[in-house]
Amino acid sequence: MKTLQERLGYPKETKLLIIHADDIGVAQTENAATIYAMEKGVVNSGSIMVPCPWFPEIAAYAVSHPELDLGVHLVLTSEWKHYKWGPVLHQEVKSLTTDKGFLTDGSVDLSKVAKVEDVEKELRAQIKRAIQFGVDPTHLDSHMGMIFRDAEYVKIYIKLGHEFKIPVMITQQIVDAYESSGIKKMLTEKDVVIDDIYTAATYDYAKGMSKYYTNLLNNLQPGVSTILIHTAYDNDEMKAVTIDHPDWGSAWRQADFDFFTSDVCKKLLETNNIQLITWREMRDKLVR
Repeated sequence: MKTLQERLGYPKETKLLIIHADDIGVAQTENAATIYAMEKGVVNSGSIMVPCPWFPEIAAYAVSHPELDLGVHLVLTSEWKHYKWGPVLHQEVKSLTTDKGFLTDGSVDLSKVAKVEDVEKELRAQIKRAIQFGVDPTHLDSHMGMIFRDAEYVKIYIKLGHEFKIPVMITQQIVDAYESSGIKKMLTEKDVVIDDIYTAATYDYAKGMSKYYTNLLNNLQPGVSTILIHTAYDNDEMKAVTIDHPDWGSAWRQADFDFFTSDVCKKLLETNNIQLITWREMRDKLVR
């Protein structure tokens, strides 16, 4: 059986990597820093949060830069203390919201309160809204990994990928975890199952982001992998958004930005013979 690299036309031993910025659209500083990191740094992919206030700005940027690799960061939560958003479908999907109309903060077990049909309706609406604004989604992925917490949500995720002919960000580990639920049977020869998804945890941040990412790049193995990062400027806006929430907070996002716009990062990619790849390339070669 061919590896994913070979299906894409690369030698088996190639190290293919997507450097992927999540949460675009959540705030203006997130948009600005991510745009800079894509234009001047090595960030080569990202995903947009459609329900968020700064979605229209990044959608307009996507329209004016159609070559970019931008997907839809499917959202089922609104995690910040004071900075909130609700679902695209508002009152149509009340089982996804709090009594104030916002999406829940992630502390609630959605599978116990949300109707599966509401999850599917809302996620489809987010993709359609992105397309309505002129975004050409190259892939789908999950904000806070919420979709991966329930087998029924994963089924919806794969179903929507097929419906819109867009690859979904998923690994073999996730597929295997839900094998008894029939997830594997849903996958076709056109689906893209990547090898690894890497993202810094709180203990990695405590030890230093540069140290974590340097070690990761120095030890990256052949295959198709993605690094999930969050790029924003550590300014008053982001500090207000992430108040009382140091994990994935304002300073964290500045640290991600600093590393992936640095010459050190560029040199590590070169030294380790790591080749960047996009979801757009995988979508157009394998899915469509």
